[in-house]
Amino acid sequence: MGNEIPNSHFSSEDLDSFANRLHEETQLVSKWFKNNHFTFEKKMFGYELEAWLVDNNFHPAAINEQFLLELNDPLVVPELASFNIELNSLPQHLGGSVFSDMQQNLKQTYSQCRHQAQLLDADFLIIGVLPTVREADLSLEHMSNSPRYRALNEQIFRLRHGRPLRIDIQGEEHLYTTHNDVMLEAAATSFQLHLQVPPHLATRYYNAAILLSGSMVAATSNAPYLFGKHLWEETRIPLFEQSVAIGGQKNSDEGDLRRVSFGTGYAKNSLLECFIENLEHFPVVLPVLFDDPVEKLAHLRLHNGTIWRWNRPLIGFDEQGEPHLRIEHRVISAGPSVIDTVANAALFVGAVKSLVDAEKPPEQNLSFSKAKHNFYAAAHSGLKANFYWLDGKQWQAKDHILTHILPLARSGLERLEVNKDDIQLYLDIIEQRITTEQTGTNWQQRYTAMHGHDMQAMTKAYAHQQRHGKPVHEWSI
Repeated sequence: MGNEIPNSHFSSEDLDSFANRLHEETQLVSKWFKNNHFTFEKKMFGYELEAWLVDNNFHPAAINEQFLLELNDPLVVPELASFNIELNSLPQHLGGSVFSDMQQNLKQTYSQCRHQAQLLDADFLIIGVLPTVREADLSLEHMSNSPRYRALNEQIFRLRHGRPLRIDIQGEEHLYTTHNDVMLEAAATSFQLHLQVPPHLATRYYNAAILLSGSMVAATSNAPYLFGKHLWEETRIPLFEQSVAIGGQKNSDEGDLRRVSFGTGYAKNSLLECFIENLEHFPVVLPVLFDDPVEKLAHLRLHNGTIWRWNRPLIGFDEQGEPHLRIEHRVISAGPSVIDTVANAALFVGAVKSLVDAEKPPEQNLSFSKAKHNFYAAAHSGLKANFYWLDGKQWQAKDHILTHILPLARSGLERLEVNKDDIQLYLDIIEQRITTEQTGTNWQQRYTAMHGHDMQAMTKAYAHQQRHGKPVHEWSI
């Protein structure tokens, strides 16, 4: 989905041709999995961080085209809305000072983005859902100037037969609204982690990422408000699922599978199962035809980019053109600070490593349905959610993270030979965040409880704290 496309209008012949090429490329990938064709030299790690441009009143500032032109950084790119951008990292080897290096690089990019925004009489903010965003901001008028976004909007509503999207989120308050375009998706911004994985352990990594998803959402929530309403602890989750709501082949509106979902199960034998599911259950959204050879998988990769599993398998290519496998972990909210972002990455990377290294696959002790329960319970209730875990017991999310996930993360980072000081620094941030029960979501809730339900004042205070660079558990109310 990140690649540009030449136009936004397609014919039935385009759809047929794309489907044929998708089928051919999926057959090739089947052979690659069978013949162990994927390369792996060393564990590589990268990320995407979505962010907001805001005006002096902390409302969205629809200036990303000018901002990106003047910033001139190929790793900072547009997102769906003209007030959103995405920061990308170069791949890094997992080990040593990878996380302190990440903090230094991200801090530098954050400062450059802030400086460039200020030159345009605006500013830059990382947060899961901007509390001041208004429904009127999420209109086609504020769509980024890109054929792929126009095409995505047109094709989703083609599959919905023109029916509007419905947002129905019942939390502390109830939000119900309808929308005639996909721009509601732009209100949800996330921090997405990419892990390159060895082919023989790819299913273990994918399943471990699924298994950890509830824990990660509870530990990193940062999106309790939308349109001034107090909803879920991580409102990003239901918002994104409902803002691109098209189903599978049975019926495009209410189909058997959803485009944004937790998925249908653990991988059993191979990540190929996901790409077969893509082919068999999801209608093509963007039938863009490429002249690339079949080995480049241009159509398969584009199609996979329009199916947003919260944990998504990817096929990429190295500098020599050899294919590799990655797992994209999409559940983490953007923000609250640079150092919190790095700590969130360290928590996931360490914990997933420990689960993969376990002698017995941990998914054998936690059914997919229970992992799915944990995920949505965490999105709804945060640290107060009740979780199922590998020991067969139920745990409150707070105790579960302190008792199980942090030790897993520490052990995994040690196995990866991450610097001891980095392990101590970033996992201590997580431990203090959970112990004090002050995630980004909790801070926002405590602020409004003390100072009133003024989203603009709260966002201003949030921005002030973020710019000082301290982890969220140290933020004053």
